[in-house]
Amino acid sequence: MAEEARAQSDIELSIVKNFRRQIWSKFLKGIKEYELIKAGDKIAVCISGGKDSMLMAMCMKRLQQYTKVPFEVVFLVMNPGYNEINYQKIQENASLLNIPIQVFETGIFDAVAKVDQHPCYLCARMRRGYLYKTAQELGCNKIALGHHFDDVIETILMGMLYGSQVQTMMPKIHSENYAGMQLIRPMYLVREADIIRWKQYNDLQFIQCACRFTENCTMCDNGGGGSKRQEIKTLLKQLRAANPAVDMNIFRSVENVNLQTLISYHLGDEYHHFLERFEEDSHVNLS
Repeated sequence: MAEEARAQSDIELSIVKNFRRQIWSKFLKGIKEYELIKAGDKIAVCISGGKDSMLMAMCMKRLQQYTKVPFEVVFLVMNPGYNEINYQKIQENASLLNIPIQVFETGIFDAVAKVDQHPCYLCARMRRGYLYKTAQELGCNKIALGHHFDDVIETILMGMLYGSQVQTMMPKIHSENYAGMQLIRPMYLVREADIIRWKQYNDLQFIQCACRFTENCTMCDNGGGGSKRQEIKTLLKQLRAANPAVDMNIFRSVENVNLQTLISYHLGDEYHHFLERFEEDSHVNLS
């Protein structure tokens, strides 16, 4: 037991010592900059069993113990129908990392397996809905997901290249269907490469995508096969070889939007076209 406790402590301390600059500082910066946590919050930290959500859980647990801002956490695991190997791995890692998880069952994988069109989209929607609903029943006002900086960059590019739109994965959003609930992303500024280094440094193994369609690659690091997101990952890898700052440049581009140079944009249902102000802005030199 003493050896197990020492291993738990070493893994947690590695976040604030060995990876302080790469992980802990960026985790804290994201929470502060985007005001993700406020006094009195009760947050459902949603754990899928992958490296990102498990690291987020450890960061949230440590923050809750040492912060001057009082808030509560619930470490929530939804079992959408994992196979026994994946389910056992989640429980083993939770024990190894000393994360007191609460598990609830759903039949999402069985339901989605019967759908022919857009099963991944439906699965994501159903999972999000169950997490909101269960968290709210537990008295939480926020759910925390483990999306990281690379997810943000990939989402921006996917929207441009495949969705014909400029949009960003936001650090926090209000729930449309669950009044008073918010979704926050505490790992928003943490890079995936640093999460992988932390995992390897501590010799940890987490599940990958555990859905019925990809179970054969559950324990491998292949990025999920031939999806659009994997195409974007490959493109970014090529771009980084020529310009290591490309990720940050993409991120800064959605922080530094000049509406005067956009052909059109919308805010909710409110649509605007540059011709609306073209004549009155004629004194502005945009060349």
